[in-house]
Amino acid sequence: MAITGECFCGEVTFEVSGDVFDARSCHCSRCRKAFSGAGSAYALVQPGTFRWRKGEALLTSYVNKESAGLQFCRVCGSTLCGVFNGEVHGVSLGCLNDDPKVILARHIFVGSKASWDMIGGETPQFDEYPIDP
Repeated sequence: MAITGECFCGEVTFEVSGDVFDARSCHCSRCRKAFSGAGSAYALVQPGTFRWRKGEALLTSYVNKESAGLQFCRVCGSTLCGVFNGEVHGVSLGCLNDDPKVILARHIFVGSKASWDMIGGETPQFDEYPIDP
């Protein structure tokens, strides 16, 4: 069964035909800006399992010099997914309509989190990106 997602205004929709996995929350300063919050809540998808259902023409992208980036709805600004070399590699968990049946596996870049960010729970925390999660 596909997992569906959409932006805040509902003009862009997508589906993932496989599982989402390796869920994490990144607390670095760049993710705070990109996701307008304490950090990101993000999970990976298998290649070929992601597809846009509606509104693909309303997407705008930010891609860095390493070919990694994010895609946004240009109407409402929702961060929908991450891309690498032009392919979607993960989704913002907050944009999913369905329960992805994952839990956060780790909090990353906690060493640079905002002073007001209080992380609770027992999920492992890493000051940077763990080499072997």
